[in-house]
Amino acid sequence: MEIGHNSGDHPVVARLQGVLTDLFPGSTRRVEMSARTVAEMIDELDRRWPGMGDRIRDTRPAIRKHMNVFVDGKRARLDTAIPRGAEVFIITAISGG
Repeated sequence: MEIGHNSGDHPVVARLQGVLTDLFPGSTRRVEMSARTVAEMIDELDRRWPGMGDRIRDTRPAIRKHMNVFVDGKRARLDTAIPRGAEVFIITAISGG
């Protein structure tokens, strides 16, 4: 497992939707990394695939309205702590009428 630059040894797994990985050649739907918060996890994804962070968070900074992040099944924000060994799902919001 590749360890993130700023977070030490705090392994987590990010699960990305295909619609996101399709935009970043070489990215995978399952990414092992080290991160203590959702913001750190997004920073690490952006380090590996430049531009991915901008697809997930906006300039406020906050998670974009059309994206959802879940840590162990619970909706998360950028400052949400990620427990060691947790799975984090990043999915696009579904809307319709």
